[in-house]
Amino acid sequence: MTTTTETRWLNAEQQVAWRAYLLGTARLMAKLDDELRQFGIGINDYEILVRLSEAPDRRLRMADLADRLHQSRSRLTHTIGRLEAAELVRRTSCTSDKRGVWAELTDAGHALLVEAAPTHVDSVRENLVDLASPEDFTAIGRVFDAVAEHVGQQR
Repeated sequence: MTTTTETRWLNAEQQVAWRAYLLGTARLMAKLDDELRQFGIGINDYEILVRLSEAPDRRLRMADLADRLHQSRSRLTHTIGRLEAAELVRRTSCTSDKRGVWAELTDAGHALLVEAAPTHVDSVRENLVDLASPEDFTAIGRVFDAVAEHVGQQR
């Protein structure tokens, strides 16, 4: 954050890149979300199922899951409620901490993830990965690692 009162405007090239990022990201996320709808879930639901599938015992504390997804706890609670009603996830109490709640991936949730993953990965490849050179894709990763770290420090 700058401490001067002078605004550092984007130059023309930066403005074009910024607007391409905004439009490209919006279109990509909408495309990925649309393609997952055939499985009865959206991109945010899919990401929850993925995070749980990668966790030990296929479960995470709700607070940890919210942090990993950068979602508010109330939004995550609402989404988990929907996934729980669909029997894809279940909530259980944490025995070591009476205030803690686990979100656990059910067998049905895991099966749905296994079914949806090939479609999702194919779409990520077709609509992002394969459009960039390996060097450009690596650069995208570096940039967004830096963004996540920088913005995360400002919270």
